[in-house]
Amino acid sequence: MSESLLADATGISTGPVSQLMAMGGPVMMVLLAIAVAGIVTFVYLMLYGAFFAPRFTTKLKNGIKVWQQKPVREVPDQLQQTTSRYSRLNPLHHLITNTMHSRLQGSDPQQIREFVARDAHTALEPFEAPLKIIEVIAALAPLLGLLGTVMGMMEAFSAMAATEGRANASQLSGGIYEALTTTAAGLVIAIPFAALAAWIEFRLRRIQKTINGALVSVMAVPIATADSQDAPESVAATADDSDTDRRFAEYSVTGQQGRLANATG
Repeated sequence: MSESLLADATGISTGPVSQLMAMGGPVMMVLLAIAVAGIVTFVYLMLYGAFFAPRFTTKLKNGIKVWQQKPVREVPDQLQQTTSRYSRLNPLHHLITNTMHSRLQGSDPQQIREFVARDAHTALEPFEAPLKIIEVIAALAPLLGLLGTVMGMMEAFSAMAATEGRANASQLSGGIYEALTTTAAGLVIAIPFAALAAWIEFRLRRIQKTINGALVSVMAVPIATADSQDAPESVAATADDSDTDRRFAEYSVTGQQGRLANATG
């Protein structure tokens, strides 16, 4: 009522957002707030991912190919020297070069796998919270819309009860129409955010597979030591490297938890 008087006094009609607020009440305000929060979260996730998401660039692919042919110190050194400022933000670049240096230094393979699993999980961890926020919004919006509808229906029937059943059908239908507005708004918010959550999760799974493939390719290359070793020892080392994928996956499943826990397995 006050809004209509204000509109008449100023000569400016209320906009669609104001009309939705008037029909939906406080529940509509909450829906609008979580919609804005979801949009901000998605924009942040896209901007953060553009700079800090693990990327398997052409330079890294060529470096791994050279490493598989000849695992020498010049390979990671060359990757670090020819890295641009933008590439330094790539976590996968640091994972690959650090793994190469650790293998050349003769570190324990099991210890290398543990460090790699931890670093890979750390690289993907910043994407977990925004994804969870978007998933919660997609699940919460329809429930809030239903809550607003129930509250609106209660008010409509309460008004009809106050008139002792003398309310006509047009008044009752108008109240029901306003009550159903929150359900429609909740669905409009939930559907796109559910699609965005599924797309983001799909992208993260592809990044996980990319990290797995790149690190396993580095770990599976046998490293020749400076000292001469017996043939049985060389065969055992090669067999141990060939079993990297399975053991690496087992560590990731048991050592990390959550959706992104198997970032390296």
